[in-house]
Amino acid sequence: MSNHDRYSGMRFWASTLLLSMTQALTCPAAEQSQPVVPPATPDSHIAAALREISSDRIQENITALVGFGTRSTLSAQDSESIGAGRGVGAAREWIKSQFEQYSKNCGGCLEVKTDAFTQPPAERVAQPTNVANVYAVLKGTDPAMAQRIVLVTGHYDSRNSDNFDIVHDAPGANDDASGVAVSLECARVLSKLKLPATIIFLTVAGEEQGLYGSEHFARMARTENWNIEAVLNNDIVGGNKSPQQDPSVVRVFSEGLPNASNERQLEFIRSLGGESDSPSRELARYIAETARTYDTGVRPVLIFRLDRYLRGGDHAAFNAQGYAAVRAATSYEVLWRSTSSPDWEHAQPVGGSTRVTLPLSKDNVIFAVRALDRQGHRSLPVVPAPMR
Repeated sequence: MSNHDRYSGMRFWASTLLLSMTQALTCPAAEQSQPVVPPATPDSHIAAALREISSDRIQENITALVGFGTRSTLSAQDSESIGAGRGVGAAREWIKSQFEQYSKNCGGCLEVKTDAFTQPPAERVAQPTNVANVYAVLKGTDPAMAQRIVLVTGHYDSRNSDNFDIVHDAPGANDDASGVAVSLECARVLSKLKLPATIIFLTVAGEEQGLYGSEHFARMARTENWNIEAVLNNDIVGGNKSPQQDPSVVRVFSEGLPNASNERQLEFIRSLGGESDSPSRELARYIAETARTYDTGVRPVLIFRLDRYLRGGDHAAFNAQGYAAVRAATSYEVLWRSTSSPDWEHAQPVGGSTRVTLPLSKDNVIFAVRALDRQGHRSLPVVPAPMR
């Protein structure tokens, strides 16, 4: 695979990611198979934003991140190293400067922040270490909807085969400069738009040592009761150059059973057969549907497990906090599919009604409800809990 093919593939994934965020935020809330449900009508404003995504800029951002030599969380963060452009501290300051430039270009629309803390010694952290997450907030323009948040994230730290080697290079072009570059490009493009709800563009450190940056941020969000409706984690979206790598395909991992300490809640989910209808699974289906609507050139493949086999990623830290989406809307659709189908097969518009009766057996299908606005934007589907 040529570099051009690889970065073009990342451009398409950035487009799909941007679409998923924009679609979710413009609608008042609420692929392995070919679904019967027709795609939504493309929005011209979103289509125009797609054309702003640049594979060249993505490549430039990856190259810049690789240029810091090592971005190990354990590497130098002193002013001299930052000035010399080497180490995780220099990478952190560069990312911050990118967000600040985007904010300047949009008249200060982005609030750029740093979430820093000291990570105590642990298995992969020999001594107390500063970990800093850098993020930018694009506040929603509608006061009633601005509390709704979509969060897009990637980890900017890297490591080589020896976790404690902070001297030799650890370029991490794939893992995860590629994800950070996609997040940065989405921030650049979406900061030019006016969206009713809020987007947070997050880059975290400490991932390679144990998801420490994302865990700290997720706990902060839960403590402060943030209404995070969706977390889109970009990790190794650049892939590699092996013959097996298909630049037109991106795997989308999603958990089934939510992380919950309440055994009665887990028992209830299992009794309903709802293991494949968690908020994360619905988000994954939503991404796939959005890609079909706008024909971005990338095909999300839904992987029904939390992450790669015996692996972990930053999205797990947010899953552990149990975020669930809540929505209100102008009209609704009822979706259903057979219990053996991975994707939604049917949709029934019900207008503004909050009650509908369908001639279907609840034993044979899975139901969900989603909202639509006047422009036809669709919200994330929500699987309702039954009433006895």
